Amino acid sequence: MGKIRVLIADDHGLVRSGLRALLSIQSDIEVVGEAEDGIVVEERCLLLQPDVVLMDLTMPGRGGIPAAEDVLRVCPETKLLVLTMHEDEVYARQAARAGAMGYVLKRALATELISAIRQVHRGERYVSPSLDKAFSEAQPAEPTRADARRGPSLLSEREREVLGLIALGHTNAEIGCRLHISEKTVETHRAHILEKLHLRTRADLVRFAIEHGLMGA
Repeated sequence: MGKIRVLIADDHGLVRSGLRALLSIQSDIEVVGEAEDGIVVEERCLLLQPDVVLMDLTMPGRGGIPAAEDVLRVCPETKLLVLTMHEDEVYARQAARAGAMGYVLKRALATELISAIRQVHRGERYVSPSLDKAFSEAQPAEPTRADARRGPSLLSEREREVLGLIALGHTNAEIGCRLHISEKTVETHRAHILEKLHLRTRADLVRFAIEHGLMGA
């Protein structure tokens, strides 16, 4: 039986180096490549066809849930394992809905991560215990008519600002610069917007913003 071919996606070089060193000493795992942002991970996945993509959710450019969806779109046979600092049920649910097989926190022990890689490669789900319930219960919810009417009122003023800029095509970095917040904060707002509105993709956000007059709000 061949080794588990893993692609590491994280925007921090030291993290990628540490993960490569850890995984490379496992007799049944081979690191076939690295990626530093959401665009590169899609390209590398298409080129390398890894068995497992080990991916951070917060990366520059097209990161987060959109990047996860892109990876699984171009490599439907690849298993996606999220490795993140976000101990947040919203992120866990979004990752599950995007198709991730696992969700591991960066504070986890090395042995837990290795086990998670092997488990998702076998087609079994693995989630850090504190988020297992949220991940398991995640379903692609459909908004009710009442939700649709109340949609804009469910969002904070900052979330409406972020949504409007997303709809205009701005990147997380550009939105962060305009609103004087970090890219990670922009990504967090985006995840909460998707959760509140029961939406899944950027296209859904754009459509919602147009329908409710929130373009550039």
